[in-house]
Amino acid sequence: MLPKYNILTEDQVQKIHENTMKILEEIGIEFEYEPALEVFRREGQKVEGKRVYLTREFVESKLKSAPAEFILHARNPENNVVIGGDNIVFMPGYGAPFIYELDGSRRKTTLQDYENFAKLAGASKNMHLSGGTMAEPQDIPDGIRHLKMLYSSIKNSDKCFMGSAEGRKRAEDSIEMAAILFGGKDVIKEKPVLVSLINSLTPLKYDERMLGALMAYAEAGQAVVIASLVMAGSTGPASLAGTLSLQNAEVLAGISLAQSINPGTPVIYGSTSALSDMRSGSLSIGSPECALFISASAQLARYYGVPSRSGGGLNDSKAVDAQAGYESMMTLMATTLTGINFVLHTAGILQYFMAMSYEKFIMDDELAGMLLHYMKGYTFDEDGMAYDVIAKVGPGGHFLTQKHTRKNHKREFYTPTLSDRNAYDGWAKDKLEAKQRAHARWQQILANYVPPALDQEIDAKLQAFIAQRSEVLGGE
Repeated sequence: MLPKYNILTEDQVQKIHENTMKILEEIGIEFEYEPALEVFRREGQKVEGKRVYLTREFVESKLKSAPAEFILHARNPENNVVIGGDNIVFMPGYGAPFIYELDGSRRKTTLQDYENFAKLAGASKNMHLSGGTMAEPQDIPDGIRHLKMLYSSIKNSDKCFMGSAEGRKRAEDSIEMAAILFGGKDVIKEKPVLVSLINSLTPLKYDERMLGALMAYAEAGQAVVIASLVMAGSTGPASLAGTLSLQNAEVLAGISLAQSINPGTPVIYGSTSALSDMRSGSLSIGSPECALFISASAQLARYYGVPSRSGGGLNDSKAVDAQAGYESMMTLMATTLTGINFVLHTAGILQYFMAMSYEKFIMDDELAGMLLHYMKGYTFDEDGMAYDVIAKVGPGGHFLTQKHTRKNHKREFYTPTLSDRNAYDGWAKDKLEAKQRAHARWQQILANYVPPALDQEIDAKLQAFIAQRSEVLGGE
């Protein structure tokens, strides 16, 4: 992998750190969950009402117990992933309530959409996880939605998947289903299989729902992304360094809680910070400022010795158009070049996290493949230097028929699955644009996809658990 680009100087990183420590010590963070407050009291931190003041010594000591990298285990061990270090893990979009169709129309998501995206992620060689809430199904009662999504992730792919962060009970359901799949809670505590997204409530708060989930996962030894979405100019100051400091304070507070509950809990430093467009008030993630936050977050995570999460094919477009393409490439390029490890929203996302698109998924999957190839850089072995074949061909010759070409082109060249490289006459036969080719491709993938086999006994136990929990929760 190519060396990672640092956007901040060492002095600038230290300034952010010092400002962050001042925020945590003097302003504090509100935790709206009594069990979390009790943890901080036990750790000797100052607690006034729901506000907690964290000392520098406490935060820095807790960071030392967080692993720099860890393995997330899949039911197919070939799909295990290493989170941290020089590794980059791509996965689909997350949390979108709408689907944008090829014709530009918008509709609510369904469970069928979720299953389709799980299959597309399972079929992709560039998506390393099948994701979490890839498309939030609006046709399933909220109380049991997490059960249906988890089962679909398990059934339709043998890659790693994400657990629910919608409160302690749903986190416990996720842990229970993972334990059924992998052979017990002791097994998954030793070898983490779940990762979940815990979001702060900016500015400077965590709510009961997220804290309950965080504590459940930490107790079970499962991984958590501790993420902050500061909107510069609205939920954060209209300065990039101030917004970064605010984000950093929220993330470090969450990491400190996780490590206080269970030292060594796998944590990921998460950022989705961006800005509020001052003309409309809308969140803007397809912006150069968002790319700057992505880049700085990767560097801060390295400074603290933990894996990072940010980035993806982020954009503000309401259609699969040129804006969606150029904004997504900007943010995904920043993601890869600066060393983000865990990349939610790699594929499919539109309109600042609000919608998914099948065509956008395929186009982003192509971007991910291109960037993974780019990050490999050059090969400097004997074949890479190619001196012998250059000498053999000599001046004025060509390399098309050489054995070296046949041997090396597949290793050295990226072969696109979507982009058209034909001459004009070849392209003009159909004159299909990228989104039209993407439309045909996702339909072809789903038509041919065969989900990996799931042990029948495990499948029966999972369905029995879902039925039992659905009855308790009053679902249908």
